[in-house]
Amino acid sequence: MTDLSPVRLSRPVSASQHVTSELIMPHDANILGHAFGGAIMAMVDKAAAVSAFRHARTACVTASIDRVDFREPIHVGDLVTCQASVNFVGTTSMEIGVRVEAEDLITGARRHTNTCYLTFVAIDRNGRPVPIALVQPDTDEQVRRYEAAQARRRRRLEERQDEARAVR
Repeated sequence: MTDLSPVRLSRPVSASQHVTSELIMPHDANILGHAFGGAIMAMVDKAAAVSAFRHARTACVTASIDRVDFREPIHVGDLVTCQASVNFVGTTSMEIGVRVEAEDLITGARRHTNTCYLTFVAIDRNGRPVPIALVQPDTDEQVRRYEAAQARRRRRLEERQDEARAVR
């Protein structure tokens, strides 16, 4: 018996990596001088989108954002850096991990402020999901992130099934 399933290409994690930075200005902050969470989330979503596009080489949309916990405030004048890369790929979806750091440009001190996991779906011109290349982790750290993302995906699917059962 011959397997007629199409062969999926594989791309290294490094092909999806993206780093972007932005200076936090007063219009990005609340009355305490702390960056609005929504401003940071917009940066995270854009960084993840670039990573998703680089991997899939087609249009991609945000399907979900996992829990976001801000470890500490980001202040006006801080340089915020988002480091994004694909952690795991399903058939049409992928998990993008984004690490957010804030840097005090006067002292040079850098702080890890939060990490987010976003799921993106690759789509065609009609908005229908399309298959994408697998991801190939090359370093021990990339393999660790791949395995952790795989476990998070299983939990997300279980939660979705539980929610569907609860609605019935």
